[in-house]
Parts: sequence; structure tokens; C-alpha cells
Amino acid sequence: MRVVIVYKDASDHAREVIDYLRDFSRQTGHDLETVDPDTADGSQFCRVYDIVEYPTVIALGDDGQMQNVWRGRPLPTISEVSFYV
Repeated sequence: MRVVIVYKDASDHAREVIDYLRDFSRQTGHDLETVDPDTADGSQFCRVYDIVEYPTVIALGDDGQMQNVWRGRPLPTISEVSFYV
């Protein structure tokens, strides 16, 4: 499984996401993948999973199937997301 956070680096929510990523790594020992929706690959990723709100946290199975999604703020708790890592 993999967990991806989609967010725009130059936005009002960027600092919150960066802090969340740091805290998640410290508490679980795992790093989460990030996607910038303003890049070509990020735009394609957002189209595939119908992501239009940022930040969005999406948990994907090994086959790419969406397992869970959390849209917007507040961000999910670390324990909710760590289940999927």
C-alpha cells in the first residue's frame, strides 16, 4: 500500500502539510509520498483519482485501487493514515 498527499507547495495549507509529513515520519518511521497537482504527472494523478480539493490524502492499494481518501482540512490523524502504510 501507499499513501499520497496531494498539495500545492505555494499555498496557505503548505505549512500545515509539511508539519504533518514531519510528524508522521517521526511517529511512524515511514515517509508519505507527495504530489504537486501543478506538474504534468501530478495533474494526471489528480484526474485519475478525481482530486480537486487540496490538500487531499489518498491511500492506495498495491494495485492502484483507492482504499480511502481524506479531502481538505483538517488533515486526518496520524493513526488513521498509519493503518495504510
